[in-house]
Amino acid sequence: MKISIEWLKDYVDIDLSAQEVSDILSDLGFPLEEIIETDNGEVIDVEITSNRGDCLSYIGIAREIAVVTGKQLKIPEITLDYMDKEVSEFVDVSISEPSLCNRYCARYIEGVKVGESPDWMKRRLESVGLRSVNNVVDATNYAMLEVGQPPHAFDYDKLSGERIIVRKAIVGEELTAIDSTQCKLTSEMLVIADENSPVAIAGVMGSLDTEVSSTTTNILLEEAHFAPVSVRATGRALGLNSDAMFRFERHVDVEQIEFASKRTAQLIQLVAGGKVANGVVDNYPVKASKPQVTMRLERLNSLIGIEYDSGEIETIFNRLGFNCKYDSEAKVFTVNCPSWRHDITREVDLIEEVARVCGYDRIPTEKKINIEVAPVDKRHRVVKKIGAFLNACGFFETINVTFTDDKTAKIFTECGVDGHMSVKDVTRKNANLLRQTLVSSLCSNMQSNYNARNTNCKLFEIADTFEMDGESLCEKTKVALVCDSDLRFLRGAFEGLVRSLDKSAVVKFAPAKVCWASVGAEVFINDRKVGVAGIVNDAVKKAYDFKNVDVTALEVDLEALMDIEGGEFKINHLPKFPSIERVLSIIVDEAVSWADISSAVSKVAPKELEKLSYVDTYRGKQIDSGKKSVTLSLLFRDEDGTLTHEKVDALEEPIIKSLDVEVGAKIRTA
Repeated sequence: MKISIEWLKDYVDIDLSAQEVSDILSDLGFPLEEIIETDNGEVIDVEITSNRGDCLSYIGIAREIAVVTGKQLKIPEITLDYMDKEVSEFVDVSISEPSLCNRYCARYIEGVKVGESPDWMKRRLESVGLRSVNNVVDATNYAMLEVGQPPHAFDYDKLSGERIIVRKAIVGEELTAIDSTQCKLTSEMLVIADENSPVAIAGVMGSLDTEVSSTTTNILLEEAHFAPVSVRATGRALGLNSDAMFRFERHVDVEQIEFASKRTAQLIQLVAGGKVANGVVDNYPVKASKPQVTMRLERLNSLIGIEYDSGEIETIFNRLGFNCKYDSEAKVFTVNCPSWRHDITREVDLIEEVARVCGYDRIPTEKKINIEVAPVDKRHRVVKKIGAFLNACGFFETINVTFTDDKTAKIFTECGVDGHMSVKDVTRKNANLLRQTLVSSLCSNMQSNYNARNTNCKLFEIADTFEMDGESLCEKTKVALVCDSDLRFLRGAFEGLVRSLDKSAVVKFAPAKVCWASVGAEVFINDRKVGVAGIVNDAVKKAYDFKNVDVTALEVDLEALMDIEGGEFKINHLPKFPSIERVLSIIVDEAVSWADISSAVSKVAPKELEKLSYVDTYRGKQIDSGKKSVTLSLLFRDEDGTLTHEKVDALEEPIIKSLDVEVGAKIRTA
């Protein structure tokens, strides 16, 4: 915020240079951006944090200066020139959305003369970067900068009827903003309307049709409190920005609205004349409660490291405008926070106030800082190992948002949309469901890569998912892999990952139904189910436009991988004797799975069978319809001596018989 030093002196009696004022504000938590030399004197530009909307005004800044310097804060005295008529004869206010507009004040001013502002007002506004428009608009801007509450002046004669309605827009309504932007309003946007149509976008900008012009003689003056989130969301959706919006989205003081209305009316009368109707229409549905916060003296001293005096603290709180009481026996301060300090809600907030006003330079420092080096926790260690291994396999890590949309939820989960936790954030209308799987996000990443002609994609993500357990939300961290290779490659990568964490762990893929897969499997580690894998089905292919490519995916719980990490394993000595490999091609029914074949071999496997491996599957002219040829490798080794082919023949014979009995396999000879 830009602050004219000459203007600031209207509210606090100081004899300080711009640099001295800047130093005070910086110590209070408002760092200096720059000091600007202007024709109208020195102007400082300070950064105001988003929780201190009260300091987006001269009175707010002056209050901070007064606390440190001990000077008296000077609030303008207000006198108005009233007419004989009551304001109720000219306007009534109805609020249909009290959660979005908790207070609305309206005044009627008659007989103003619109023209140029006096030099002193133009000079002050221009010194802080505001262009002079006319005396009425300039008066509202001046009041906004002074008090921090944004007013708005309507040309009363351009309004339809004698009633202001604060409501949500109706779908299809449009409005031309003061900056000539054509705004198509939605049902989530709060508007100020007359009896026929919207005349302003609440907290953001007024309508061009009802703005004050050179022909204006009568004014309806608005002062209101609008919900910060609603103002911000509406402004961003419409691509609008204004000084009023900047203040509303950082909170304005709801209790000071009536005072701000009087002050604005006084300034309008001062520069444009006119008379104010008696009274004010003040619609205040729910009175704001003043929070009461306690602070222990012992906690303050232990946290800051200084022995503060209770009398000094009381003085600070009183200067800040806090209503403070001190219990000397319990050594506890009870503070009623003023309406302009919405950021004070906890004990630590009061402690921060004491520390910053007393000065951070009073906090003692040590010449030496002792830093204790802590080992990396298990979660971070395992995540790092997983990332390094998958990178070595050619996978690239992605980071996605936590939300998904209704269409995706229906494709990738069995519970559908109703089984998801959702958020009501108005900025997330189309993707407001907390995702239950990472596979959908990775498929979207895959689609983006394919659209950019970047094929041969291997992606992974480690992130949280959110499933519903009845009425409770169950948060799980998962590891998901997606690639455009076959399922064997994905399984091999996962088995390698598991072996990198625990050499003795056994991985098993068991056929199962997976809602997003045409061929699915449940994934087990040491007989514990840890996740699912599969080849995405046609619904997924259609949704993500995967043409002529098979996309495979796997998703497991990170916790399961953490549990096996660091497990004990045995190192075997190098074999003394050579192995003999036998490759068999068998013809089986199409429905027979590799798991069935592996089980048939395991039932009769001799101790000399060291390894069983899948090689290939063939379907072609020499294979009957409904059949397939599966090639497998049998690796035999004897620890006590060199195997002969005759002995391997004898070892292989019961395996072939078991395959015949268990899965109806026939040896393929051609």
